[in-house]
Order: sequence, then structure tokens, then C-alpha cells
Amino acid sequence: MAKTSPAQNRSAARKPSAKASGRPAGLFTWVAIGLVVVVVATLVIIKVTSGPSSSGNGAFVASDPTVVAELTSVPASAFNKVGITSNVVPVTAPVKLAGAPALTGKSATGATLPEVFYLGAEYCPFCAAERWPLIVALSRFGTWSGLGDMESSTLSGEVFQGTPTFTFVKSTYTSKYLVFKSIEQFTNVYDPAASFYTKLQTPTGVEAANFQKYDTSKYIPGMQPTQDHSIPYITVGNKFLVSGSSYTPATLANQSRSSIAAGLSNTSSPVSTAVLATANYLTATFCSLTHNQPGHVCSSPGVMAAKKALGIK
Repeated sequence: MAKTSPAQNRSAARKPSAKASGRPAGLFTWVAIGLVVVVVATLVIIKVTSGPSSSGNGAFVASDPTVVAELTSVPASAFNKVGITSNVVPVTAPVKLAGAPALTGKSATGATLPEVFYLGAEYCPFCAAERWPLIVALSRFGTWSGLGDMESSTLSGEVFQGTPTFTFVKSTYTSKYLVFKSIEQFTNVYDPAASFYTKLQTPTGVEAANFQKYDTSKYIPGMQPTQDHSIPYITVGNKFLVSGSSYTPATLANQSRSSIAAGLSNTSSPVSTAVLATANYLTATFCSLTHNQPGHVCSSPGVMAAKKALGIK
């Protein structure tokens, strides 16, 4: 696996720009063969040379309960064995954000809790890759319902076509520790009339302002101004940020959703090490919001390794 820098991972996950030139903007040229990824020296925006075709039909498909159970019940031993070590598939850690006002939200019971906010899109393969560890990590603090099956765009010319994943569009997350909010801005269905993917959800003014302010080179080391407003974007209570995918979507190529979920406890797998190492990093950031609760999660060896790397006490 060729190593990629955090800057390359972010630029590859760049936010879609305006509906220009009749092609999905913001995706860059990568050459991928299995788990071997070669980043083109000068990242070139792909132009769709063939006529656009639909990458999905827009119908919601509820995720298989068995897959969700495997995804949300990874053994503690697997997290602890992986820690933050992912030698085959490099993982980029979240970025610490200092001095920002705390981000909070209201739970279903009306309690004010720290908020984790995600902004992405269903067509985006980088969002597809990041949803796996995000779901896994949040499952250590609460429960999921309403997850749906999704794959990134299969439109001709796009990178990492058909990356298997989930969608948050109808999901509900319940926790006594955290609030999770999500926005999937676009579907994976290409709209020829709009020369872009179909609009799905719109962030609130507060959510849009947070994204516009913090998902930038001012707050994320190594990001260039031209890479501002990359997706996926995750803010962990405004204390930690993720911009772009933490590992390359090539890791998930040629695998089914069910096989990925079933293999997460296999700590010799490049897929599981990338997902679980990323999940341990995310878990550590969540623990920084919850005063290290639940204790058995936040004091586990895998999470403690992530805390040390991130400078969390």
C-alpha cells in the first residue's frame, strides 16, 4: 500500500463545487489496483467523457439487521489489539481544535449534550469510507436505528466507484452521552438537468456556518486553501475535526458490505485495522467530551493509545 499524506487524503475528499462543466466536481484522479494506490503527482479533476448515467435509483434500503449487529458489536479485544496501528492502510488522526466554543445539542429527552456533527454526501466515496469507523465508534456510546444501505457513485469516470457503505439520511442515534447530527447533502443519483447529483438534505444556518468556518486551512494543518470545505467533515464538539477520509476508500474495494462487517473482528485484515484504528481515534475524541464515560470504553487499552497520540488526558 503506497502511503498517502494527510493533505492528499483531504484533497481527494474535497467538497463538490458548483454545477460546472457537466461533471461531478471535487473528485480527483487516483489509480487503484487492489490495495495498491498510486496518487497522481498533480491531482487532476476528472471529467466525465461518456454520457452521465444514474448511479442509483434513490430508493431507501434498510440495512440488514445482521450487518448492523456485526458493525455495532465489535469485540473489545479487537479494538485493543489494533489500537491505532494500521501499517498496511495508513490512518490519519483527527485534528485538535483549540479555543472554539463548545458544540452542544439536545437529546430526545431534552438533555443538553456534547454534539458530534457530520456533513457528507451519498455519492462521495470518501464519506463512504469514513462512515464505517464513525458508526463503529459511536456504537460504543449509544445505539443506532434506521441505517440504510448505500454505495458511492458508480457514474462513469468517478473514483472508487461503488464503495460499500451506509447512509445516515433516515438514521436515529440514541445516547445518554452524546448527540449525533448528520447531513447528507446529495444522493448518489446523478441529475442530468442539474449536471450534478440530486440534492438531499440542507444544513441549518448554524451547521453551515460551522462547516464554512472550521473546515479550512486556517484550522487544519496541511490543508491548502484550495482544499477548504472538504467532505466528509466531522466536528467532535468543536474540540476535534476530521476533514476528508481518515483512510483511503481503496481499502474497501471489491468487497461486500456484509463481508466487511463480518470481518471487523479479524485484526489481521487491512480493512479491520484501518476501520478500528480510526474508530479508536474517534472514540478517544468522544471520551474527551463525555468526561471519560463509559469508563470501560474510555479506559480501554486501544482508546488509551489513541488518547496518548492525540494528547488527551
